[in-house]
Amino acid sequence: MIEISNLAFNYSGSKHLVFKDFNLNLAEGKVYGLLGKNGTGKSTLLYLICGLLRPKSGHVACDNVESRLRRPEMLRDIFLLSEEFSMPAISLRRYVEINASFYPNFSHEILEKSLKDFDLDMNVNLGQLSMGQKKKAYISFALATRTKYLLMDEPTNGLDIPSKSQFRKVVASGIGEEQTIIISTHQVHDVEMLIEHVVMINNTSVMVNHSLEELCEKFRFELRQPGINAEDVLYAEPSLQGNWVVCRNNDAEDTTTVNLELLFNAVNSGLKI
Repeated sequence: MIEISNLAFNYSGSKHLVFKDFNLNLAEGKVYGLLGKNGTGKSTLLYLICGLLRPKSGHVACDNVESRLRRPEMLRDIFLLSEEFSMPAISLRRYVEINASFYPNFSHEILEKSLKDFDLDMNVNLGQLSMGQKKKAYISFALATRTKYLLMDEPTNGLDIPSKSQFRKVVASGIGEEQTIIISTHQVHDVEMLIEHVVMINNTSVMVNHSLEELCEKFRFELRQPGINAEDVLYAEPSLQGNWVVCRNNDAEDTTTVNLELLFNAVNSGLKI
């Protein structure tokens, strides 16, 4: 479990607190979507979880090990797929030879399958790839580590539309039930079919912390024509087809999808979950 308690953090040289009295627990074996406005600390939170940043006060721990200590037993079971990264000008095969041994559960089978789905192979020279291709190689390696905790920061940035479809396929087939995945993103449509649990944050509190199943039990997300049955509407957005609305699921009707973008906008407009 990832446990964050009474967290306060600011960057060196800045008085602005990115987090203040922030608390969050993340259970094992789930795929989390981490959402929030720009500047609310999504990326910072991932860096704090893996110990690359240290709290000003409070605690961040993975399986009762303080992340700031960067102990080997924690590091071998956590991988951060950062938004900005660089890769050496060597073959992917050599990159794997150098780095795979740091991860005891590394799976060459998952690596090869992910690369195949991304139309890459082990002989590519990382220094000669486009940014999108480098990201595919990086994602493939990240999945192959089979770490208990896999943190992804804006993983679809830099990928074109076909590659985003490949990404969803690769991730869905590459993660195990025992893994905890945290995907921080602005591109909610790219990942909404992957995530099981939504966490929406601001700098001081968790605004949403619910599974998709719980959200479906509470709300319906519908496209309605203006003026039709508007009494139960909690939030509405106009579109060319009509109004996209969030309303209470008072009749406990079976709903199977959550419109994450609509939910995000509704919460930031004041909807209480």
